[in-house]
Amino acid sequence: MSYAFPPGGLPGQEVSPVGTAIFTQAYAVLPAETQRDIVTSLLPGWTGARAWILARPLSGFAETFAQYALELSPGGGSDTPEPDEGAQAILFVAEGQGELTLNGQSHPLEPGSFAYIPAGSDWALWNRSDALFKTHWIRKRWEPAPGLGKPDAVVSHDRDVPPSAMPDCNGVWATTRFVDTQDLRHDCHVNVVTFQPGGRIPFAETHIMEHGLYVLQGTAEYLLNTDWVKVGPGDFMWLRAFCPQACIATGTEPFRYLLYKDVNRHPKL
Repeated sequence: MSYAFPPGGLPGQEVSPVGTAIFTQAYAVLPAETQRDIVTSLLPGWTGARAWILARPLSGFAETFAQYALELSPGGGSDTPEPDEGAQAILFVAEGQGELTLNGQSHPLEPGSFAYIPAGSDWALWNRSDALFKTHWIRKRWEPAPGLGKPDAVVSHDRDVPPSAMPDCNGVWATTRFVDTQDLRHDCHVNVVTFQPGGRIPFAETHIMEHGLYVLQGTAEYLLNTDWVKVGPGDFMWLRAFCPQACIATGTEPFRYLLYKDVNRHPKL
């Protein structure tokens, strides 16, 4: 498996600044070509770390989550990674070797590793190797609900979770779900969605869930509101609630993306 991550660096002066980034009232597209060194952030409490902050709550847009691509230099990391005690975290590793310490237990991380970290957990993340460590990091403030406690921590791997085929699609569309979708303690899901070449979402999904979609592998034509957009590895799509969406996988390899969505709670009135 290959898992895309921001390319960093800086294009040469001979490159045209005309790009394919899009920001509308319904959706945004941040192509991989925009994820360069000069747009990274340094984070309090972290050493040897930089982050591409790809999504953050914006009033009137997508409001429930923040999504980072986090890069740790050799020896980099944090014992105090999360400044908000109410925030849960989801990690999905793209490259390198890392160490997650979660409530006193150490977990080695490698490409394809997934971790769900409940709000209020004692956790730390370090790169103990001599190469860069690169992970996607999604933060969301956990929303309590009557009779429901916080979800349990989960540490898993892409290869260990069989994808679930979607109905009536002959196996060309499948979703890797790392947590139990029937567990209402979770107020968000982060999955890996896979389309085989030619596979598609055969209708324009239009729903309450907000989305962050980071393309891990492959190419597609993606419907966003009324626009068909060509996307590929490292491109990020950010959708507000009720933005129509669909896709058709192109190329000769699977089209895979990391998908965030908010679920299982009543809308605030």
